[in-house]
Amino acid sequence: MSQKSGSLFDMQFITSCISTMLVLLLLGMVVFFVMTANNLSVYVRENINFSVLLNDDMKEAEAIRFQKQLEEKPFVKQATYISKAQALKEQTEAMGTDPAEFLGYNPFTASIEIKLNAAYANSDSLSWIQEKLLDNKKVIEVNYPQDLIDTINQNIRKISMFLLGLAALLTLISFALINNTIRLTIYSKRFLIHTMKLVGASWSFIRRPFIVRNVWIGILAAAMANALLISLSYMLVNYEPGLLELITPEVMLCVMGAVFISGILIATLCAYISINKYLKMKAGDLYRL
Repeated sequence: MSQKSGSLFDMQFITSCISTMLVLLLLGMVVFFVMTANNLSVYVRENINFSVLLNDDMKEAEAIRFQKQLEEKPFVKQATYISKAQALKEQTEAMGTDPAEFLGYNPFTASIEIKLNAAYANSDSLSWIQEKLLDNKKVIEVNYPQDLIDTINQNIRKISMFLLGLAALLTLISFALINNTIRLTIYSKRFLIHTMKLVGASWSFIRRPFIVRNVWIGILAAAMANALLISLSYMLVNYEPGLLELITPEVMLCVMGAVFISGILIATLCAYISINKYLKMKAGDLYRL
């Protein structure tokens, strides 16, 4: 290509970068919501309390050993021992009155409060975990909110399917929009492409500058989209610090990686398809487009 037509950073290049960046920004936001929704589901499932009520015959030392054993189980994220006295104190604070005063005894039992790892917070896993815990003869009851867990898992499945479907749809839309932008750019060079064919230039030689140009468009567009996504995430976390549980560095790295790879791959693939279209055309066809 001539120096003028082959200039890398011209106005056409800038407008292509901006339009591609906007599409990648939209795609990155969907990936961001998918990743944070997954973190939210893990956070919710790992904060559901699973109460193991202990027999009064179990001494505190024995209960603490049992708690330590539970902490080593793969399905347990955290196990906390609550003595009879502590349970009474917590309930007194919650109710505003001491039940032991008018009952004449402490009506509460010692327990171990368990928080499960997210992968085990489902009906099938909970059933065998309950059976396993009840194998200990000094465990009198295992309580967990079955209906709440089922509802949470159903909602998580629905939200996950919706977000994944939306991500797939936006990937197709992104490909179509970026492809149109690149195709219009290459369209304006169709006669130059034909001229290069006439002087004996190979297809790979003709393709190379277009591919390089669009790789740079993908890189710069992805960099701008990632900068905006990082800024938006920082504003969210700065506004609500609790969101750090969901917007983790791992989430941002995955989002940035997805945007960067998508930008380069889509821009390169679209350029390859478009340039091949014009390379295959005869001279007469170029005037009928």
